[in-house]
Amino acid sequence: MAGQYSLRPNSSSTSPSSSHILSSRLLFLLTLLPLTLACFAFLLQWRGGLNDPVTRWSPDQHQFPGMSSTAPSIPSHSSRSDCVDLLGRSHSPAFSYYRDWKFDYGTDLKPKICITTSTSAGLEQTLPWIFFHKVIGVSNFFLFVEGKAASPNVSKVLESIPGVSVIYRTKELEEQQARSRIWNETWLSSFFYKPCNHELFVKQSLNMEMAIVMARNAGMDWIIHLDTDELMHPVGTREYSLRQLLADVPANVDMVIFPNHESSVERDDVKEPFSEVSMFKKNYDHLPKDIYFGNYKDALRGNPNYFLTYGNGKSAARIQDHLRPNGAHRWHNYMKNPNEIKLEEAAVLHYTYTKFTDLTSRRDRCGCKPTKDDVKRCFMLDFDRAAFIIASTATEEEMLAWYRERVVWTDKALTLKLLRKGILTRIYAPMIIIQGLRNSGIFSSVISSAVHHKSAKDQVLSSVKISNSSRPIESGVISSRKVGIINRGDFQATARRVLEILDDHSDLSATPPLSPPSLDDDLPAPTHEY
Repeated sequence: MAGQYSLRPNSSSTSPSSSHILSSRLLFLLTLLPLTLACFAFLLQWRGGLNDPVTRWSPDQHQFPGMSSTAPSIPSHSSRSDCVDLLGRSHSPAFSYYRDWKFDYGTDLKPKICITTSTSAGLEQTLPWIFFHKVIGVSNFFLFVEGKAASPNVSKVLESIPGVSVIYRTKELEEQQARSRIWNETWLSSFFYKPCNHELFVKQSLNMEMAIVMARNAGMDWIIHLDTDELMHPVGTREYSLRQLLADVPANVDMVIFPNHESSVERDDVKEPFSEVSMFKKNYDHLPKDIYFGNYKDALRGNPNYFLTYGNGKSAARIQDHLRPNGAHRWHNYMKNPNEIKLEEAAVLHYTYTKFTDLTSRRDRCGCKPTKDDVKRCFMLDFDRAAFIIASTATEEEMLAWYRERVVWTDKALTLKLLRKGILTRIYAPMIIIQGLRNSGIFSSVISSAVHHKSAKDQVLSSVKISNSSRPIESGVISSRKVGIINRGDFQATARRVLEILDDHSDLSATPPLSPPSLDDDLPAPTHEY
């Protein structure tokens, strides 16, 4: 009988009490392990050992998409101004990642991109415009200023921003530009000695000519002419980066054309377009032909053209010898026909007539008579002509009614229809970036720090030599009255497809602002080539 029991397991080793203790210990270990790891990770991050997304995008890191260098912080000052209040000073920034940044990038970032503009806008428009483009990868700005932009309070702030060069419309500047070779050429001659928009067009071209020389002297790789009511929209890039987009352009490409989308406001009381407008009408080049023409009449809303203003986009040019402007929308080269590509996704966002006061501001800039014949001398586009006549002849109430009928999208059913068709689209990235910049206090900080900045007004112009080659020659700039200008990788198709490769350069005259195609135009459908 003893042998029977010797073969049985010891009942005391598997008692319920022992099994419960083992399970409890195992459960305790499984609970303690993740808690220990979490505490360890927290301690490492607290002491700077980890680089999580929040740490990576903090003010100490300065690494926005496409930007890898550090920037010095802006000293804090207690001075206040109307500009500070206008730009939305934030005492407790809700978006702290930009706080105390000046976006003073290092010289190692490639490619180096600059933007040039001719502007009379105030800080409420110019500061968001500059810092938005700094975020997406632009390092230098050449601002040719007049009017409000040239006033001491505004220009002092602009001069204090790293990478910004301010050029004033002085007598010396006009004398230099009056000696430009452009006056002896024909490509811009059809715009000479005409008022208003024609004069501005020539002035922009002459300023672009100077900017090419300044860009070359600064070691820039690409130059873009943009108005201060326009924002680059580098959609399609992995990090919403203009620098990344242009870095992927093949070396044999001289110019990249960005079709433009036009703002479509939904209220008549917009104050800050960059932060309040999110709806845009898409360019013909970014739409199927049947969708565009099939909804053309609905998109017009009684206006002369599909867009209120121009529809032929803007362009970026590679800095090289013999580069010259070809009007405000394009670039050219004295020695060759540029190799151009047009992008299918990236665009320029044009915030045109976004405020009701834009009607009267255009009227106040031109001295033409409000007649159909006379406005043709002043304006190149039909809607600008109609708006000038209304602003010159109608009462305030009549102007507002006209603005609501022709510009503001108040018909919700029509808006929804065109959004579904793809004619209208929502774009939020610029709004989010600029609102984040405003909430962070960047704009008020720049204004405050400008108090201690020394003016560079007398330094910029003297350093510019206009040239049509790689060797600088005698100074020569441009007169606003004479009005003209001068001078000098495998493409990642899955991210940024090439809409069209352009090789027809038979028309050598300057490219003016052009309206999108109408129902009367017989144009081929956009080609979708990689």
